[in-house]
Amino acid sequence: MVPLMSTRLRRPSLWRQLLVTAGLVAFMGYLGYSAIGGNFGIEGRKALLADIGELKVQSAALQAEIDSYRHKVSLFDPKKLDPDILTEKARSMLAMAQAGDVVVMVDPVTGKPTSSSQATLTGTEAMPKIESGID
Repeated sequence: MVPLMSTRLRRPSLWRQLLVTAGLVAFMGYLGYSAIGGNFGIEGRKALLADIGELKVQSAALQAEIDSYRHKVSLFDPKKLDPDILTEKARSMLAMAQAGDVVVMVDPVTGKPTSSSQATLTGTEAMPKIESGID
């Protein structure tokens, strides 16, 4: 006959079961916090949507600026270049006027036309003193 060996079954420790349960509960708490307050949670989504709105406004403004520059560049196309506009711009940039031109004096600080009191002056009184930059 074969001698019977006694085997003893070990029951898992109560502390081990409690430790595993506590670890799993803490992990579920972390996942819950991340779902609400994390970068990609509910609050993070609200912040991302606000950022998307701001960036769309900036994108629209930049697109309008780009379209403005494209229009200005298209005006330099030799096939579309208007000689009248070209001479008008050149004369305004060079501060030159012809005898039949109407000249409106503009204050360089405010960008508004100067007062009408200067318009009543005649001759050299109405002309500003032009100083040369040579000393």
